[in-house]
Amino acid sequence: MIASEAHIQLLPRILTPKVMRAERDRLHAEGKSLVFTNGCFDILHRGHADYLTFARSHGDALVVGLNSDQSVRRLKGATRPINHEQDRAYVLGSLRAVDFVVIFDEDEPRDLISQILPDVLVKGKDWAHFVSGRDIVEAHGGRVVLAEMVEGRSTTATIEKMRAG
Repeated sequence: MIASEAHIQLLPRILTPKVMRAERDRLHAEGKSLVFTNGCFDILHRGHADYLTFARSHGDALVVGLNSDQSVRRLKGATRPINHEQDRAYVLGSLRAVDFVVIFDEDEPRDLISQILPDVLVKGKDWAHFVSGRDIVEAHGGRVVLAEMVEGRSTTATIEKMRAG
């Protein structure tokens, strides 16, 4: 069965920033913590699965900020993304490690982070030099965690391998 756009929009894990903030407030009222990470997540691979599982292990719920199609094109070039933002959001929302997905249009998630105010911000160690929103999270008593990356696993490498045939 092929999912329709209406079905994709009904997936309860794909939220607007405003609804996500309400979920964060609900979690806090229950004494639970929210973890945030972000990315393009264009073609999922083992590195993504390990990364998202690692991120989720640092709190009670994980929200993934997902770069919109326009944002991915600005960051990765005209041939990206391979998969539409609604499809990427649906796949991410279907993963056990991911509790919520919020799509954002900016090139970095700083504004989204300031709206959601997660307790933990996770980024890959390859971004240790710049963690967008670090100051916001730490100013609100949260913490930043850097994740190890799985060697040799990337969407770009997967696309290059496919093109090479």
